[in-house]
Amino acid sequence: MIPILFEDAEALVINKPGGLPVEQPRAGGPSLDAQFPSLRLGFQREPVAVHRLDTDTSGCLLLARNPKALTRFSRAFEERQVSKLYYGVLAGVPEQTEGTVALSLSKISSAEAGWRMIPAKKGKPAVTHWQLIEVQAGLALVAFRPETGRTHQIRVHAASGIGIPLLGDPVYGAGPKGPDGARIKRTMLHAAGLRIEREGKEPVIAHAILPADMRALGFAEPAGGFAEPDVADQAADSED
Repeated sequence: MIPILFEDAEALVINKPGGLPVEQPRAGGPSLDAQFPSLRLGFQREPVAVHRLDTDTSGCLLLARNPKALTRFSRAFEERQVSKLYYGVLAGVPEQTEGTVALSLSKISSAEAGWRMIPAKKGKPAVTHWQLIEVQAGLALVAFRPETGRTHQIRVHAASGIGIPLLGDPVYGAGPKGPDGARIKRTMLHAAGLRIEREGKEPVIAHAILPADMRALGFAEPAGGFAEPDVADQAADSED
């Protein structure tokens, strides 16, 4: 059963496992949406994902429980009323302890390598604020607060902006091999916090603790958790 982090008549926020795609891949196999019937929880309709997380990314995923809620939540993303906090493990230690990456992003593709996002002056504006949390064995746990929400934003901004890719990233990093030669099963990125403002109602607030595979690298749950983020997300695209 998928852990539920927040529930009311409009919304569910679930803790998505890393490595599980939200939608079923073309080649088939397990997917999160196959479990949506079990998340009705007495409601007539299955919940619908409002935004996207990459297959490897774990953590907070917002589901709408009815069409009106889906419209309102989608609008909240568009109007910058959603804030997100991510934790990622960098495959190295940055020289600075905090900063802001502002690199516009554009999508490219080729028959040989498939598609990916690259920094490009004529791309869509993308801004990510980051802060170093902890260092363990040559790896760094970093908090990311995306100000925009472009596809693969955090992954590209880590690799091309900070200059160190996320551990395990097969596209923008060294892939599944860790610094000690151990196999890394996924890109180490976790959607730790989500806050959505709602007119006339209390905001949706959810926090997903640091997953076991990140803790196994020696990192502890950061103090304070997810409280009042000061940077709002801009779009409903996947930013990881």
